[in-house]
Amino acid sequence: MKQSNEHSSMPLFGIPKLSPFLVKYRGRIIFMVTLGFLSSLIDTIYPLFNRYALDHFVAEQTLSGLGRMTALYVAILIFQLWLNYQSMLDSGKVEMSMNRDLRNAAFARIQTLSFSYFNQNSVGYIHARIMSDTGKIGEAVSWRMMDCVWNGAYILFAIVVMLLTDRVLAAWMLALMGVAAVLIWVFQRSLVVHNRSMREWNATISGDFNEGVTGARTIKLLGIEQKMQREFEADTASMRRVSVRAGRTSALLISTVTLMSSIALAVVLWQGQILTREGLMKIGTLSVFMSYALGMIEPLQTIIANISAFIGIQVNIERLMRLLGQPADVADTEEVIRRYGDSFHPKTQNWEEIRGDVEFRDVTFRYPDGEEDVLEHFSLKVKAGSNIAIVGETGAGKTTLVNLVCRFYEPTAGQVLIDGKDVRERSMLWLHSHLGYVLQSPHLFSGTVRENLCYGRADATDEEIWQALSQVHAVDIVRRLGGLEGIIREGGGSLSTGEKQLLSFARAILADPRLLILDEATSSVDTVTEKAIQDAIRTVIRGRTSFVIAHRLSTIREADLILVVEDGRIIEQGTHAQLMQQRGAYYELCMRQ
Repeated sequence: MKQSNEHSSMPLFGIPKLSPFLVKYRGRIIFMVTLGFLSSLIDTIYPLFNRYALDHFVAEQTLSGLGRMTALYVAILIFQLWLNYQSMLDSGKVEMSMNRDLRNAAFARIQTLSFSYFNQNSVGYIHARIMSDTGKIGEAVSWRMMDCVWNGAYILFAIVVMLLTDRVLAAWMLALMGVAAVLIWVFQRSLVVHNRSMREWNATISGDFNEGVTGARTIKLLGIEQKMQREFEADTASMRRVSVRAGRTSALLISTVTLMSSIALAVVLWQGQILTREGLMKIGTLSVFMSYALGMIEPLQTIIANISAFIGIQVNIERLMRLLGQPADVADTEEVIRRYGDSFHPKTQNWEEIRGDVEFRDVTFRYPDGEEDVLEHFSLKVKAGSNIAIVGETGAGKTTLVNLVCRFYEPTAGQVLIDGKDVRERSMLWLHSHLGYVLQSPHLFSGTVRENLCYGRADATDEEIWQALSQVHAVDIVRRLGGLEGIIREGGGSLSTGEKQLLSFARAILADPRLLILDEATSSVDTVTEKAIQDAIRTVIRGRTSFVIAHRLSTIREADLILVVEDGRIIEQGTHAQLMQQRGAYYELCMRQ
């Protein structure tokens, strides 16, 4: 397994990088930190009540003032209960608010990123940034920070009280605290390493289990059940070894904390009885030191554990900030945004009408992660309303041209023009709002049929929706789902690929685009449905500029221009009749089919 090895050198655990998100909650954070200090102060006061009770009521055998002390004790207790309630409530609000803001910012950033980012980063990686990293950061700036405040303030106030009470015994306690801090730090760092390894192995086992379930059919067909079982058992064995080490370290840590508490108590009793016997310390004062001896080691452990967690969270902060700061390979300029708006705040009143003329002017293109140009000095003019077909072998690069038309990528050199104007001089949302795109692997969103079909046109009437469905012969599919209000599960899990493609096609028709892209749009339907869709296509593309990527050549015989692509380059172009006469690559493709 490939182990994670991400490190960060950010100061202050990366908190400065979160300042834009923290500043809006600074008032609430200051308030809850103040409450934490007050609550810790009260915790250090309770032993003083015990000292007073022992030195006054027990030693002097009197009940004078008991009522006042009891009333004060109860009042302080009630006040502390409110402090704890309010600080925990505020911590929860800060955590949830931070999670919301970070996730909203990350998701909004993802909407602006180019296709190349998603080609280079897996869905799991992106999902972890939005959900796991933000959750850990939200927890860190709320609960873990409050843990450090509560426990740190308690230790600070306890030390002050001890120094004011008896400096000799306080010095003994401080020495023991130093030794305890070093031991706890050593064990805690080792525990962090083991826990990180456990998470990595757990992720590997989850991946193995997922493959075993989703790939069950393939596993059985290949007869590799034994191999998969061996790999799974090897990973779970590794997980067990790491877990045992973590358990051993945790047990040693707990034992160390218990031991140090016992040693501290023993030292207090040893020194305290000497001072008490000599009349230098009252029994009540001894009880105060005993309370602090038992109560200071655990807060110290909590602080060190949280510091270790903060160090680990640096990686989460760095990864999330990297996502939020990720530049988009394709983005509108400031000038374009000022005139046309952006994807979230469009200025539609400034949008021009679109005719549908498309021109490639001396275009050279290389994918951001590629090493070779896939287009070189390519030029082509497409008049509005033309039907352009793009054919070639699988992997030949047929989608490159339409990716440039859709501005999913931008030319390395040269220009792509729409209606005689460089696409970079208008907003991407303007272009995409006039695009209809039917993918080879269509995606449907969770929700109703109506919601899925109306994404491109929210004001469509029922009559228009049913008409679009009728054009692609998808009426029966929708009726089977329960009509327009029928529910489609995430990804359209209850539908076949062909059915999803028909609904996706209806969605594109309903949007009434000026530019229509069909990417293998009939590859997943039977021949009867394909014939019906071809009839619908003839109607739909009339008056629109269309680019049809086709594997079945029967779908593009009537195209105005056919481009034959090989190794990312256009090697032939012409009408069906012209290319058949040339007896070249297109002719060979037709003969094979």
